[in-house]
Amino acid sequence: MYHIIVNPASRSGRGRQIWKTIIKPALSEKNIEYQVYFSEQEGDVTEFARQITSSFDAGNDGKALCHLILLGGDGTVNEALQGISSFERVVIGYIPTGSSNDLARDMGIAKKPLEALERILTAQHHMESAVRLMDRGMVHTKNAERSFAVSCGIGFDAAVCEEAMHSRIKDTLNRLRLGKLTYLGIAIKQLFAAKPVSCTLYLDDKEPVHIKRILFAAFMNHRFEGGGFKFCPTADYADGVFDLCVVGNLPRLLILFALPTAFFGKHFIFPGVTHYRAKHIRVETSAPLWLHTDGEVHEKTARLEMSCAQRDIRFIV
Repeated sequence: MYHIIVNPASRSGRGRQIWKTIIKPALSEKNIEYQVYFSEQEGDVTEFARQITSSFDAGNDGKALCHLILLGGDGTVNEALQGISSFERVVIGYIPTGSSNDLARDMGIAKKPLEALERILTAQHHMESAVRLMDRGMVHTKNAERSFAVSCGIGFDAAVCEEAMHSRIKDTLNRLRLGKLTYLGIAIKQLFAAKPVSCTLYLDDKEPVHIKRILFAAFMNHRFEGGGFKFCPTADYADGVFDLCVVGNLPRLLILFALPTAFFGKHFIFPGVTHYRAKHIRVETSAPLWLHTDGEVHEKTARLEMSCAQRDIRFIV
């Protein structure tokens, strides 16, 4: 029995079409038993995941696994993580239909929905080799605690995500397969609108790192963020350690040249772009900055802490 959560709005509405024309017919043809849930608004995916996993825990003998399939983008995965009650009892299959798909890009999950589904269904027969264990990041602020799969970030990248979420032209450009232009335009605007903010990083038990002016800090579980930016080329999603890409004390015009090189992971050649690694992180800034988890923006904060639950998530690849 598969529990399938579908985000119909993913990829500007193509999520619903992919379900109707590709996934549902394939499941019917193979006589696969499933139950499907469609999200309609923010919070639905989290609530579905909570209902599925909590009822599964209550009604099982403690040995069986809950097979959860997510059809959506990185944000859909992020929402589901907030609702899962027992990660050791859940195996997640992922059909990526988002605009970024950085999780699928790093884990080698098939881009084509039917190929991704076939992999999930055949995994039932060789679960040990099909499942990868992935770290689960956790960020704590004064107001909330959230899990994340791909990355967490403060500053410029989160501000771009926040504005893009409310952009009127994003859906139009996505339908034209030009969604990255939304982020490019907003990024240039945010780059020159950002106000100077200082930051102190506390990384494990090392001496604090003081940054006079920070543009953004990306705390990476995976190598990619923002639709293919390889911000941390050496990140390993199962090593229990976050890789950090911190950008500060760099002239804004030079940043325009530095950012494109991040698609190839070459941005650390620029002064002011620094790589760190740590298991436990505390961040304090002189003014509140936007915070995102897997591209989902919920608040501004001037203080946060991060920890890692190593190899906590079971993912079919």
